Amino acid sequence: MVIGATGQIGRVAVGALARDGWEVTAVSRGGGRDADWPDGVRVARADREDGAALAAVVGDGCEVLVDMVAFSAAHARQLTSLAGRVGSAVVISSVAVYEDGAGRTFDTQDEPDGFPHYPVPVTEQQRTIRPGDTSYSTRKAALERELLAAGDRLPTTLLRAGAVHGPHCRTPRELYFVKRNLDGRRRRVLAFGGRSRFHPASVHTLAELIRLAAARPGSRVLNAVDPEAPTVAEIAAEIDAVMGVETDTVLVDGPPPAPGVGDTPWSVPADVVCDMSAAERELGYRPVVRYAQTLPETVAWIEGRLAGRDWREAYPKMFHAYGDLFDYAAEDAWLGA
Repeated sequence: MVIGATGQIGRVAVGALARDGWEVTAVSRGGGRDADWPDGVRVARADREDGAALAAVVGDGCEVLVDMVAFSAAHARQLTSLAGRVGSAVVISSVAVYEDGAGRTFDTQDEPDGFPHYPVPVTEQQRTIRPGDTSYSTRKAALERELLAAGDRLPTTLLRAGAVHGPHCRTPRELYFVKRNLDGRRRRVLAFGGRSRFHPASVHTLAELIRLAAARPGSRVLNAVDPEAPTVAEIAAEIDAVMGVETDTVLVDGPPPAPGVGDTPWSVPADVVCDMSAAERELGYRPVVRYAQTLPETVAWIEGRLAGRDWREAYPKMFHAYGDLFDYAAEDAWLGA
């Protein structure tokens, strides 16, 4: 059973599980079906926030429950309440739970010197933020703690996803370069020398990890990222190649030189790069895709969403998270100066 089946990760995971021989029930609020799913996939409608509805669709039980949309301790308790009817679970978490040696996390990144400086690469032994209900990061940490504590009753694999990418994403970082190219911007500014790395995680990578974890129940946390973490300059060049354009890049050492200039969704002052050794050891994971391979489908999806629409209408969650990513007047003024 897959909860959140019509979301970005769920669409691919349902297909991967069905093709692997599982009898899959795809649960979503709308009860929809993806065109790429095998015919044998069943669909069911339930709201993730309604515990009774969730219990009803589980019914007499399932061997594996995969949850794409668990975000809190309350969601964890929903799952553990089904322990007698569910053999094991696979739940999406986030690298946002990590804390560095000075207590810095993604929650402190807007403070002076607040961005975390993690070891490169980060392993699952890195300490995590204190669980709570004040932020996305603290809620994910609380989710993890509750599920790991119930590992004897409901073995759960928690996948700490990086920067998820692929079609159907509501906050695609690739939008930054795709829209600029569509707008004819042939010069760009990249802060931190274009060397920033924020480890991406393809929906195909996550689907493969889900597929493997479903067949190997256990109580564990695993990083869930692509085999490489390209720099922001490399990402920009790869998107240019997919779109068939050439762009001049102005590299700036240090932070963005002015508001709205050189600050991409990947531009961070310290690398966020994760180690995948544990997934290889625990699940037998081997890479199935690399970042550049997946870009054509991502770019095509973004172009389709933008066609004839203001980007803030097409991607309201992106605008809420990052503000105005396309202040071309500020960029032109800085370049002109």
